[in-house]
Amino acid sequence: MDLVALKYMLEQLFFTFIFISALLLVGTLLRAKVKAFQKLFLPASVIGGFIGLLLGPIVLKQYALLPIREDWIAIASILPGLLIIPVVASVPLGLKKAQKRIGEKQGSKPIYTFLLILVIIGGLQNLFSLFVAFIFRKTSLPDLYPTFGTEVSAGFTGGHGTAGVVGSLLQSMDQSYWNTAQGVTTTTATVGLIGGLLLGIFLINIAARKGYTEFIQANDRTSLTLNTGILKTEERTSAGVETTDASSIDSYGFHLALILAVSGLAFVVTALLKAAQIPLLSLIPEWAYAIILMYIVWGMMQKMKLAHLVDSTTKSKIASVFTEFAIVAAIISLPIEALFTYLLPLLIMVFGTLLLTVVTVLYVSKKYFDTYWFEKSMAILGTCTGVFLTGILLLKMVDPKLKSPVLNDYSIAYSMNSVIGFILFPLSFGLLVNSGVGVGIAFYAILLVITIGLLVFSRRKQERTI
Repeated sequence: MDLVALKYMLEQLFFTFIFISALLLVGTLLRAKVKAFQKLFLPASVIGGFIGLLLGPIVLKQYALLPIREDWIAIASILPGLLIIPVVASVPLGLKKAQKRIGEKQGSKPIYTFLLILVIIGGLQNLFSLFVAFIFRKTSLPDLYPTFGTEVSAGFTGGHGTAGVVGSLLQSMDQSYWNTAQGVTTTTATVGLIGGLLLGIFLINIAARKGYTEFIQANDRTSLTLNTGILKTEERTSAGVETTDASSIDSYGFHLALILAVSGLAFVVTALLKAAQIPLLSLIPEWAYAIILMYIVWGMMQKMKLAHLVDSTTKSKIASVFTEFAIVAAIISLPIEALFTYLLPLLIMVFGTLLLTVVTVLYVSKKYFDTYWFEKSMAILGTCTGVFLTGILLLKMVDPKLKSPVLNDYSIAYSMNSVIGFILFPLSFGLLVNSGVGVGIAFYAILLVITIGLLVFSRRKQERTI
């Protein structure tokens, strides 16, 4: 490749990031000023992304109001799959072992229960959606691609950022429909985010009136900060602790370099495995190796007593930046025409899964949590329809000052569930692509039987020890 062509490609990549940045700013402004967006608690990245989509050439064609070049859209469609790699790689970095709380009841395992419920909800979502896909494949849509249906749980439980994981995984498996699946995941993530928040707020109002909530009353209102997304001066906290001196390397630069270095190493491992043509291992995407390698690196840092160089807040902020850009990129490159092809099964999947999730979350939370069952159910509902922060948002609505231990238990269980999800993703996709939807349904059915059995057994064991 000559220097001129390389310069052009890098410029287009740079301009794409500039355009995404502008959309993020527009989204931030609209969230702060428009009441409708405030009531829906839509993130600025989602607002900005849909502004770019609806006013761009994908929807308006030659009448587009925003001058988005085809090169930018092509780059945007690839970005989520790349940006999600450092996001996933950062997950193990800075993880600490959970410590038992003083005064906690013997036999009480809220984190373990949290984790099992999260796995059960994800399994139910996949099982239902794959069954719907199976019915449509046998009746009116025989050409549905093999993994159709998994996007609902990926979008609901993983959020918009997971669209990049889906796209990256299918690309690594040489599946031509990867961009469509990525777009479907982005769509389900949006519906899940809005639907989950609206249902959560509705349930909170009912629970407050019935006395199910521990910390709020029926007439309590959300804060201005939650509505506008802008922190007041007295509410602002540190975005991280500096662990290195700027005379050597900036702390953010150090954390970013560490995350990107491990991400790069994942590409090297993937390339070597593909060159060696090792069965199965050569099909695993880069992000899966990135999380494994980061566990190894983080373990080595702890053994070498270098763990003090890592600040979890700084790490999380860097991952959040990648996620913001990945979300906008995924939305502005949505393959709208392809989505309309699958509109009917998608509607059934999305709204059926939403209803199933709400009913299951409320039932198992009330049955298997001894304390703060409703607060915990809102954290789970937010996560299983939106993202981790959605769970925190709903939790803060019912526990505004976070006086309960729910946030701690929820955060640890979520981290553990993320690792499990990243293991199950390539495994389930491999089964669906190579063996068909029937085997995929059987896989999730077996997973559900095991996790439900563990939950019931854990509860009975707990009752015997009290």
